[in-house]
Amino acid sequence: MRRLVFFAVGLLAWLAAGAAGHAAPAAPAPAALGRVLVDLAGEDPARREAAVTLLGETRDPKWLAFLAALREGSVYARTRGGTLELVVAGTKATRGDQEVVDIRSAYERAPLGIVPLAGLREVPADRRLRLVIKPFLDADETRAQLADPDPAVRRGAAVKLGNQADAGAAAVVEAALAKEPDRWARRALTEALAQIRLAHGAPEARAAAARTLGAVHSMNGLPALQRLAGDAAATPAEREAATLAVRRIERWTLLATAVETVFQGASLASILLLMALGLAIVFGLMGVINMAHGELMALGAYATFVVQNWFRAQWPERFDAYFLVALPVAFVVAAAVGLVLERGVIRFLYGRPLETLLLTWGASLIIQQGLRLWFGAANVDVSSPTWLSGGVPVMAGVTFPWNRVFIIALATVSVAVTYWLLFRTSAGLRIRAVTQNRAMSSCLGVRAGVVDAATFAFGAGLAGLAGAALTQIG
Repeated sequence: MRRLVFFAVGLLAWLAAGAAGHAAPAAPAPAALGRVLVDLAGEDPARREAAVTLLGETRDPKWLAFLAALREGSVYARTRGGTLELVVAGTKATRGDQEVVDIRSAYERAPLGIVPLAGLREVPADRRLRLVIKPFLDADETRAQLADPDPAVRRGAAVKLGNQADAGAAAVVEAALAKEPDRWARRALTEALAQIRLAHGAPEARAAAARTLGAVHSMNGLPALQRLAGDAAATPAEREAATLAVRRIERWTLLATAVETVFQGASLASILLLMALGLAIVFGLMGVINMAHGELMALGAYATFVVQNWFRAQWPERFDAYFLVALPVAFVVAAAVGLVLERGVIRFLYGRPLETLLLTWGASLIIQQGLRLWFGAANVDVSSPTWLSGGVPVMAGVTFPWNRVFIIALATVSVAVTYWLLFRTSAGLRIRAVTQNRAMSSCLGVRAGVVDAATFAFGAGLAGLAGAALTQIG
C-alpha cells in the first residue's frame, strides 16, 4: 500500500512537471533585464543610453511607464541584501524630522511601503538621456491615439507613424486599419502602412507599397519614392513602380495646390468683399471717399481681441463662445465710431469731396494713434475657438480649415443680408431714393440726414465685421 501511495505521488509530480514544461513562456520581467537596470543606475552615459534603448524597444507599456517616470525624475535606486533595486517614487511627505516617500516597484508598480528619502539615491535623467527616452514615449502616445474617438486625432497619429516608418508599428497600423470606419483615417492608415513597408519590406512588398502610395497620392511618401526610383540597388520592378508613383503624385500635387490656392484666395477675398461692400455703400450714397475705412476694420479686430480677453478672464469655461459674441460687438463698435464721425463732421462737408477725403484721412490717423496708445504698437494674439480649429478634408493633400470656411460663409450671409436690406425693405427703398435724388426724397418726407447716418454706420459696421473675420486668419 505504501509503495502504491509513493507511486501515485511520483506520478502526480511527474505530470505536474510536464504541465509546467509545456506552459506558455512568461513575458519579459524585471529579472530578465536585471543587468540593464544596473547599467541604467550606473554612471556610464553610453551604457545608460543603451539600457534605455533596450527598455524602449520592448514596447511593454509597463516599461514605457517606467521610462516616463525616469524622465520626470521619479526613479530612485536602493540596495537590499546586496542587490541593487530601482523603484518609482510617489508622494513625498515629512514625518518628524525626516522626509519620507512612498515607493513602488519598477515594473509591476506594486506598493513597497513608505521609506525615508535619505535611504534612496536618485537616478538622474540628463538632457541626453531624455532625448533618448522621448521617441519611445512619443511613439507609444501616437499608437494610443489610433484608438481616439476623434477621427482627426486618428488621422494625425497615422501620419506620424507613417513618417516615422518604424517597422514595429506595422502590426499596430494594420490592426487599426482593419477596424477604422472613417474614410480619411483609413486613407491615412493605408498611407502609413505603405510607407512602413516601403522602408522595411522585401522587394515585392516595396513595389506594392510604391503602387499603393501612388494610388492614394501620398505627398508624405514622395521623398522615399524619389529615392527608390533613383536607387541603383533596387530591382527594376521597384524602380518602375516608384517612378510611376512619383509622376502620379506630382500631377496630383499640382491639382491640390491649385485648389488650395483658389480656396485661400476666396477666403481672403471674402474679407475684402466685406470691406468693399461697406465702402461702396457709403460712396454710392453720399459720394464720400472714407479714408478711415481701414481703421474701422482695425477697431473691429481690436474689439474681438477685447472680447476674447474678457471671456478668458470672466468665463474661461465658455471661451469657445467668445467669437459669437465678438462678431456683433465688432459690428456695433465700428458702426458707433462711424456714426459719431458722420454726425460730428462729415455731414457738414457733403458735396465737398476734397475736404471729406482730408477729414477722413485725419480721422484715420487719430484712430491709429489711439489704438497704438491703448494696445501698444506690437501685434496682439487672437486665438481661434475650438469649433473653428482643424479642417475638413476634401481631397488627398487638401484640407479646408474651418476658420476660412466660416469666413466665406460669413461674407456670403453678409452680402445676402445687405441685398435684402437694400432691395426688400422700406429702409432700403429710402436709401436708394436718397442715392438717386436727395432733394426729391426730402420733398417726399424722407429724412435724408437720418438715412445718411444709418448708411454710414452700416458701412462702418461691415468694416468692423471684416476686422473680426481677419483675426481668424492672421
